Amino acid sequence: QVQLVESGGGLVQAGGSLRLSCAASTRLFSINTMAWYRQAPGKQRDLVARITDGGSTAYADSVKGRFAISRDNAKNTVTLQMNSLKPEDTAVYYCNARGVELRTGRYEENNWGQGTQVTVSS
Repeated sequence: QVQLVESGGGLVQAGGSLRLSCAASTRLFSINTMAWYRQAPGKQRDLVARITDGGSTAYADSVKGRFAISRDNAKNTVTLQMNSLKPEDTAVYYCNARGVELRTGRYEENNWGQGTQVTVSS
């Protein structure tokens, strides 16, 4: 079982920065990958960035060079530093955790936070 709590969203002008944080509480669950997704109104939820427990990262092309994902495995937290924000980055940002449920050994991917709104004004 995983509970994810995001923080750090808000309103910022284009060119500004925001830092999103997500804290995971786990019970009988081993997290492998943590990620940030975003969903703009009327659009599907898309991957922004992900990071494995080994530190491997991947980014959507639209945020490469502007966003940076990092993780503290000991604290089960993941952070998304967003720089040079653009109006098209406006969306609800969701934290996601994937890993193994220890009782069943099953790999689970659908662990989501409640989302945090990021709005970038032009």
